[in-house]
Amino acid sequence: MDRSADPQKNPNPTDTPNPTPKPPDEPASTPTPPAPTDTSEPHPPPPAPADGQQPTPAAGPDSAPISPALADASGPLSAPPAPADGRAPAYAPPVRPVGPESVPAPSASSGGPDSVDASAAGTDDSEPPPGPPAPDGESRAGGAGGKARNWIRRARRLALAAILLLLLPLLIAETALRINYTGDPRPGTHTRSKDAIWLGHAWVDGRKTDADVTALAARLADTGIRDLYVHAGPLEHNGTLPKSAYPKARWLITAVHRKLPGVRVQAWLGDELAPEKPDAMHLERSATRAAVVESARQVVAAGFDGVHFDLEPLHSGDRNYLALLDALRPVTPLLSVAAHQIDPLPAFHSFWGTVTGHPKWWSQEYFGQVARRVDQIAVMSYDTMQPLQSLYGGYVAQQTSLALQVTPPGTDLLMGLPFYHENRFGHWAHAETVPAAVRGVRLGLSRTDADRANFGVALYVDFAATEDDWTSYRKDWVRTS
Repeated sequence: MDRSADPQKNPNPTDTPNPTPKPPDEPASTPTPPAPTDTSEPHPPPPAPADGQQPTPAAGPDSAPISPALADASGPLSAPPAPADGRAPAYAPPVRPVGPESVPAPSASSGGPDSVDASAAGTDDSEPPPGPPAPDGESRAGGAGGKARNWIRRARRLALAAILLLLLPLLIAETALRINYTGDPRPGTHTRSKDAIWLGHAWVDGRKTDADVTALAARLADTGIRDLYVHAGPLEHNGTLPKSAYPKARWLITAVHRKLPGVRVQAWLGDELAPEKPDAMHLERSATRAAVVESARQVVAAGFDGVHFDLEPLHSGDRNYLALLDALRPVTPLLSVAAHQIDPLPAFHSFWGTVTGHPKWWSQEYFGQVARRVDQIAVMSYDTMQPLQSLYGGYVAQQTSLALQVTPPGTDLLMGLPFYHENRFGHWAHAETVPAAVRGVRLGLSRTDADRANFGVALYVDFAATEDDWTSYRKDWVRTS
């Protein structure tokens, strides 16, 4: 509420009509007749001054003119405007502007019969009347509005604190990854001829020819690739696998064995898993696990050298998956799996699962439990959400060390290389590059177990690879050019 509209608080002398001076022939001592009294709404008379003089009534439409001596001594007085209905206003002491000009000069006729005591005539030293009450909900401190503003400020501070609490560990972790990417790999940290590559479904459904096999053989010559993970699935959600899914499998296996002696052809089988995916495979069902085992036996009978499983998303600690691996060991000569990344921070998969509903990582302990049940484990060390090559390379170095620490020496450990180029949340092609991944692998291997024999890299995936990817693999890891 604007209180400056109160004339007692903010007088404006220029807006008040000049008072009419007394006629010159009227004696100064003649008392001024009182203003007409409104009998319908009486007003109390003003208090008498201490010296006993008659107070000057408030200006009104019927009031007597003000003494020229008073007007000359103290300047014009402001009075409230007359009401529209013509009634006399309530008495209010005149208010003079505050300032040096408002102080009256001493009068030479002080004490005479015509002199006027300015303090008695127009000055009121008491506090001005209080203004109207503040509206409901408004107070000197702001009332409800002030409380709302305080709450908003507190909420902003809490939000900022929460952001800092989340960002601080992230910044520390990212700094550690950048440091992890520094240094030089040890000499000899190159291929051990235990590498692998994922191949698309076109190799077993009839789209590839002998010429394609010949080109593949030329591509893989003099590299460290020993295993081909050929997509022969996917599995049905109940665990079964139609034989119609891989009609040209035997032709491919025969051609590869002829043109690439020593290279093993594994059937790559996979599916999505519940409960994270609602319409997916349920490993908690014993019938489903039994069907998966039968599907593995089926592809081995078709001529594959082994079975490579990629079941996602597989949550850390899943005991049903461990039970499935135990059941698969007797039915395939070579059991291989694709593995999730390991917690970059302790229990990070639990935190991430709570926040996003997708616990992307495995605990290091669970990774070791899986590694002890298979012949070969390939870490999917891509789709890491890292925005820079240095951070991605440092992340791969960390993953390599974590995996080496819990993988038995008799199990082949392979680290995945990104032979594909996508830009989406979780994967930036400019950051997740083959050179950065190879350098990270070599750094992790150098720091943890540089002489590990059963170690290699796995290239994902053949149909998305570029010449630059192959060149980097050969130059940085194979060292043949």
